[in-house]
Amino acid sequence: MSPVKTPLDRGERQAQLRALLQAATSPLPAAELAARFGVSRQVIVQDVAVLRAAGHPVLATPRGYIAAVAARHQAVLAVRHGPEQTPDELYALVDAGVRVLDVIVEHPLYGELRGTLFLAARADVAEWLARARGCQAHLLSELTDGQHFHTLESDRPECIERARASLRALHVLIEDPA
Repeated sequence: MSPVKTPLDRGERQAQLRALLQAATSPLPAAELAARFGVSRQVIVQDVAVLRAAGHPVLATPRGYIAAVAARHQAVLAVRHGPEQTPDELYALVDAGVRVLDVIVEHPLYGELRGTLFLAARADVAEWLARARGCQAHLLSELTDGQHFHTLESDRPECIERARASLRALHVLIEDPA
């Protein structure tokens, strides 16, 4: 991503930012966007807020911003496991060909708590796991004795089913009562 040569007015910068986010295949860090446009990170954060207010769906992930694109197939799966099984769970999901959009827990006091993940490849999972270890943060699922949900998306329904089968094989999937 090369820097813009001449400063852009706010509207031009936001239009180019929107185009970059829509074309991106992985999240773009605010610091990189700021360097590209020759503005501060806070200006990018404000530009994203303006885009959202105008109705443009932009996701803020731990790795940066990306345009939200409606996938043809989406599912929310319930799982339960301890923190030590998190790497196996996440690798199995991305290996099945799905994007792991988030993690959700239902907290007895606060209600639904959601963390954006947007993990689509093994490298994404490895980076997220390294960051989790580095900051020594607790997983949301630790608040609910390991029970949590993931929103998964894919362009192909068989990937969602493959993800479900992978979680079943790991013995962490909470099956729907039929």
